Amino acid sequence: MTSPLVSCAELAASLAGANPPVLLDVRWKLGGPPGRADYDRGHLPGAVYVDLDTELAGPPGAAGRHPLPDPEALQRTLRAAGVRGDRPVVVYDADNGSIAARAWWLLRWAGHERVAVLNGGFAAWTAEGRPVSTDAPAPEPGDITVRAGGMPVLDPSAAARLARDGVLLDARAPERYRGDVEPIDARGGHIPGAVNAPFAGHVGEDGRWRPAAGLAERFADLGVREDRPVGAYCGSGVTAASVVLALEAAGVTSTAEPAALYVGSWSEWSGDPDRPVATGAVPG
Repeated sequence: MTSPLVSCAELAASLAGANPPVLLDVRWKLGGPPGRADYDRGHLPGAVYVDLDTELAGPPGAAGRHPLPDPEALQRTLRAAGVRGDRPVVVYDADNGSIAARAWWLLRWAGHERVAVLNGGFAAWTAEGRPVSTDAPAPEPGDITVRAGGMPVLDPSAAARLARDGVLLDARAPERYRGDVEPIDARGGHIPGAVNAPFAGHVGEDGRWRPAAGLAERFADLGVREDRPVGAYCGSGVTAASVVLALEAAGVTSTAEPAALYVGSWSEWSGDPDRPVATGAVPG
């Protein structure tokens, strides 16, 4: 796979090929209910459900609501799902890829390079009348070896420097970026210098991603340039992964030089009262 996004038609063809991808269903909603119920009602044939809260993140705490999982625990999860080093992986969520991007990013961080997100997710697959199953597969255990560090990450100090010296994109909704509301974390607002880039801007009304040229134009409007380092954060390091994916899909960054992700994101930043906070519509 050469793109971080794959269409339903491309996935169907790959599944019928000699080396079909491993399918991971990572449907999840902020505040619940758990995505497992959606999976049980129907999923892509052969897909294995992986839980974002308990399997694609470590326990919540000072490092944020969805910190990096322990590498050994992640390896057990991925092997149980049938992930192998010599097979591609396709991940999907309900529709817009904002959750699947976290799994895509985490697999890349773990050293697996052949990973893609299903463009439009489960909604696109079913809208095209493609097959759905309620059978829970029992995959042959995988052999992936997690090699942590395959994607660049930011800690709070590095995020602050990037907001000052490069471009730090905040993937949250505008009202949370401005600090008008904060329903989850300790304080409202944003990291001083960060630019608001809501993840919803990556996709159209049907949940499919905008073409590469449209994504590239959007990032250019946000001040992203080749000569400036770029990174992203959100509430807890989930939807910000879709910014990293969108930058790559647009050709703004590459697999060799991806954007950085602040995994702790606002849930970590806002938890320390000594860290500065900006409010309003401007970076600050």
